[in-house]
Amino acid sequence: MSKLSPLAPERFPDLPPVAGVEIATAATGIRYKGRDDLLMMRFAPGTTAAGVLTRSLTASAPVLWCREALASGRPAAGLLVNAGNANAFTGARGMASVDRLLGALGTTLGCGREQLYVASTGVIGEPLPDQRIAEHLAGLERGLAADAWARAARAIMTTDTFPKGAVRKAKIGATEVTLVGIAKGSGMIAPDMATMLSFVATDAKIPAAVLQGLMRRGADRSFNAITVDGDTSTSDTLLLFATGAAGNPEVDGPGSPLLRGFRRALEELLTDLALQVVRDGEGATKLVEIAVTGAASGRAAKRIALAIANSPLVKTAIAGEDANWGRVVMAVGKAGEKADRDRLRIAIGGVAVAENGQRVEGYDETPVAAHMKGQEILIEVDVGIGRGKARVWTCDLTHGYIDINGSYRS
Repeated sequence: MSKLSPLAPERFPDLPPVAGVEIATAATGIRYKGRDDLLMMRFAPGTTAAGVLTRSLTASAPVLWCREALASGRPAAGLLVNAGNANAFTGARGMASVDRLLGALGTTLGCGREQLYVASTGVIGEPLPDQRIAEHLAGLERGLAADAWARAARAIMTTDTFPKGAVRKAKIGATEVTLVGIAKGSGMIAPDMATMLSFVATDAKIPAAVLQGLMRRGADRSFNAITVDGDTSTSDTLLLFATGAAGNPEVDGPGSPLLRGFRRALEELLTDLALQVVRDGEGATKLVEIAVTGAASGRAAKRIALAIANSPLVKTAIAGEDANWGRVVMAVGKAGEKADRDRLRIAIGGVAVAENGQRVEGYDETPVAAHMKGQEILIEVDVGIGRGKARVWTCDLTHGYIDINGSYRS
């Protein structure tokens, strides 16, 4: 594992059991030695599922299966995740591996394969030695426990330097429900419908169709608003499982007033996990928030924000603690969305550096330079066109990113 990110939280949070969810992990040695790299979850009967998956046209075999499973709308019974091998761009062999694992997992858990979900993360293009996974399933089933979230978060890591977890509470009517989630991700992060891997469970009782609506909205405001390096993974998978064990009142749609607190808690949890991914960006030393206002639409604002967030020139300037706001101007201009040069306003750390199409009169770089030395950077841009706004998060680009990715397969 790489050196701990300087942006890592002080500790892994205390994640409580979620009624109806059991967890186990194991070490297969497929890529990593001396650590768990396999995760199994078993869900109570009647558990509903929702998810968003990468839209990459070279999506992995597990992603292709999860699309089918989600579309079926059937209750979820289990989840199997391996780290170290993505089972992506492995052709018919990859799908055959998924098929064999589904059969073995279904036998182990006593359910049909249509109730099962799988995910893989790691090296692309290497055939998955699924037999080395299947031989651990019986032991995993015997070791299932309700309080193993920390082990689960560590088992799915690849280049991550710390495990990622979050918990929230909410009420549906008078019933308190719990939401717990884990995630992994550090590089190849520019989610397009999801993140690298993230799994969330709740004891709330919510129909699958309603859960799906909540998930899409939550993902767009969290995982789809982060970028580390502008590269979307073949394996992006974000799944949410609702066991129904809390016994809350029935809800009739994603807009139900009963779900107001749950919706807020879910978005907070997903954002928490997404920001942990950015804080663990490969080689990152700074967390960067980019807020764009005054755009022609929300979509236009997000495109401008991502143009700034993904600019190597902007990211390296931040790494070098250089308040070079001209690079932000450049990124706004290349985004392909409407912007009024003579109304453009840029602020860094709350200090206006440019407005009305030029540098602020009497501009003093001292407070901005001081802000650039911190670990959390704020860039605000108003493009002077309309009312569209968006917020995205990224990290700086350092030589550490090259070191990690230059030796990833060695």
